[in-house]
Amino acid sequence: MQRRHPPLPRLWLMTDERMGERLWDVLERLPRGAGVIFRHYALPPAERRALFARVLRTARRRRLVLLRAGGMPMRGEMGTHGRRERSRGLRSFPAHDRREAIAAVRAGADLLLVSPVYPTRSHPGARTLGRVGLGQVIRETGTPVIALGGMNAANARGLRALNIHGWAAIDAWTGG
Repeated sequence: MQRRHPPLPRLWLMTDERMGERLWDVLERLPRGAGVIFRHYALPPAERRALFARVLRTARRRRLVLLRAGGMPMRGEMGTHGRRERSRGLRSFPAHDRREAIAAVRAGADLLLVSPVYPTRSHPGARTLGRVGLGQVIRETGTPVIALGGMNAANARGLRALNIHGWAAIDAWTGG
């Protein structure tokens, strides 16, 4: 039986601590139906739960899809990112190469966040996939792929021919 989950967003925000108070502006500017992957790994558990609850209220009001990354389950999450545990909601997984992408699909991924496509501040100096590496992952997995790493609307338009499902970013949304 196939799991039920919300429609797969094409635009995604990856949250983290460096966003600070800009998080709230970005959440308000995201188009309805966009996705948010809540990370904020460095926060103590009580603060992380409180922030997640606040983001969840905004996500529900704005009709955003909210996934939780990290091992601490959160009340109201609509799915998980990068977790091998069973989830009733949407399951996205990170993949940095073909091998990781195939493993994620075998683990039940509904969506792959493939990175880094281009150089990114999040992973300075990391080897990038570029169009060729990203295209290989897309061809070999048959699972919707979200391009991540140095992404913005212009870079995403340049990848349309590869049939990406969408793109994700931090800096493109925050102006960082």
